[in-house]
Amino acid sequence: MSRLVLIFAAFAGSLAVAAEPPKPNIVFIVGDDMGYADVGFHGCKDIPTPHLDALAKSGTRFTNGYVSGPYCSPTRAGLLTGRYQNRFGHEFNPAGGQQGLPTTEVTIADKFKAAGYRTALVGKWHLGTGERHPQKRGFDDFFGFLGGAHDYFNPNGILRGTEPAGDKTYLTDAIARESVAFIDRNKDRPFFLYLAFNAVHTPMQADDPRLAKFASIKDPTRRKYAAMMSAMDDAVGQVVSKLKDAKLTEKTLVAFISDNGGPTMTGTTTNGSSNAPLRGSKRTTLEGGVRVPFVVSWPGTLPAGATDARPVIQLDLHATALGASGLGVKPDAKLDGVDLLPFLTIRKTETPHAALYWRFGQQMAIRKGDWKLVKYDLAAEGGKGTSAAKLYNLADDIGEATDLAAKEPARVRDLQAAWDDWNKGNVKPLWGGGKAE
Repeated sequence: MSRLVLIFAAFAGSLAVAAEPPKPNIVFIVGDDMGYADVGFHGCKDIPTPHLDALAKSGTRFTNGYVSGPYCSPTRAGLLTGRYQNRFGHEFNPAGGQQGLPTTEVTIADKFKAAGYRTALVGKWHLGTGERHPQKRGFDDFFGFLGGAHDYFNPNGILRGTEPAGDKTYLTDAIARESVAFIDRNKDRPFFLYLAFNAVHTPMQADDPRLAKFASIKDPTRRKYAAMMSAMDDAVGQVVSKLKDAKLTEKTLVAFISDNGGPTMTGTTTNGSSNAPLRGSKRTTLEGGVRVPFVVSWPGTLPAGATDARPVIQLDLHATALGASGLGVKPDAKLDGVDLLPFLTIRKTETPHAALYWRFGQQMAIRKGDWKLVKYDLAAEGGKGTSAAKLYNLADDIGEATDLAAKEPARVRDLQAAWDDWNKGNVKPLWGGGKAE
């Protein structure tokens, strides 16, 4: 081969490298125990959420957005693995010891770190300790706490890496500060930020200036909840503003969800939230337990101000982030989520999922099209045990008020058979019911 040919080949190769689009940043934001009704873009009137509303306006809001479980830790395990947590036994909240996200599972942070991203978790972990510490599960940086709930004013248990942070800042504000600082440190390189709030989980604690903003709310629990929601909204605003100031807005995919519905029934740590018009609560497979605010934003790449009624689930965010970054989904990954980018850009007009599934102890649910078959915790209506299978048409009955099982026995059999087939790919829970955090 002549020297001229070699030079030309090298030049062409350098052009190919230069032509590769830069890897986008990925930011996952997760609220904790939020009520479905408690954001402006779902019609909330007594709690302004201007920054969350702006985020929704900048991207696509899924009106049928779900999480794969009605509890904090299982949902987060599903998000980070892209797999139904029932596949690997993480069905309930861990209760300490060796309980937590199995070390056999690969997290999205593992994948991004291997691809050269800087990775960080800021906030709530709730997926185990020891060998399950965030910095052993793919995260370069960690600021936050390892358990399922934390005092908002007491610094004990707040870590930077593995060491006490000694930080007395109101926790939601500290989480905002640390997230902004991480973006600032890494603005010149691709990063993955998992911003995992503990707001608005109990204990109900807010700072005085924000409480004063909601003095007109008479119920003291709702007033504290409103102040805590406002703090989280402020934090989201700071993160989005930092992306804008660093000229990263069009280089960053941001997704926002709650980890489950608001806790509104006896037996949960109620926080003053509202899931209207949905029925049910955190800890149930009714809509109020698993349908959540769900936003995906990537200005300049994805449509702004869009709403999408197709059912999606937080598992999809894992595959979507991999697709956006160019990493793609490996054939052996066994993901249950799908890349939503082709659906968000209207290249695919069909529904991303044939059906969505839930298993939570004796509770179950399947949604196929507009139809949902569900067995739920009767504590949602003041009873005990688990209900018989109920059938609802969510297009006509978002509040799951009219059981159509007796009128549609063939549909009940079809949905139960589909759920049974899905359940064959699951394993027994690795531990029991866990704590209701």
